Amino acid sequence: MGRGKIEIKRIENTTNRQVTFCKRRNGLLKKAYELSILCEAEVALIVFSSRGRLYEYSNNNIRNTIERYKKASSDNSGATSITEVNAQYYQQESAKLRHQIQMLQNSNRHLMGDSLTNLTVKELKQLENRLERGLTRIRSKKHEMLLAEIEYLQKREVELENENVLIRAKIAEVDQRLQQADLVSGAELTAIQALASRNFFGSTMVEGEASYSQPEKKLLHLG
Repeated sequence: MGRGKIEIKRIENTTNRQVTFCKRRNGLLKKAYELSILCEAEVALIVFSSRGRLYEYSNNNIRNTIERYKKASSDNSGATSITEVNAQYYQQESAKLRHQIQMLQNSNRHLMGDSLTNLTVKELKQLENRLERGLTRIRSKKHEMLLAEIEYLQKREVELENENVLIRAKIAEVDQRLQQADLVSGAELTAIQALASRNFFGSTMVEGEASYSQPEKKLLHLG
């Protein structure tokens, strides 16, 4: 059978408590020695018995180990203090930002004409001045944009007028060419018709005169 599980509490019997202390102390010193050899760790062990007797173990100078421990503890406490300072700083900054956000929200509500009950006459006058300055800037910006738009429309109108002039010139040029083409084709058609009519009627009249002259001569001869 293995060892039973021991309840961790103070041993009331003095003799048993002393025996247990000696056994556990020796085991603890052995474990510290093994840890220092196996893992090359710097180990310092200090144990005071209930009677005030000192038991210690160290693989190095125990005072140097204690000084090293104090230095490490102070560094950790310094790091902790820096962390706390940073946390306090960020908390303060967060509170400032929340306050600024609240002020901006209130200012926006005031500009919209809401939550004006608690404002004094001076604050209302300041709010009125802010609104007037804002309206002046808005009107100025609006006027500037309108002027720019009018200038753009005027330039566009000039460009369209120039385009219309070019289009009208192109149309006139095309009409002139069409008229010239019509005149040339009409003159050519007239000339061709004149030549055709002269040749046709001329040959017909000559042949007719020849055909009618000869029978008349024969009839006169017979008579």
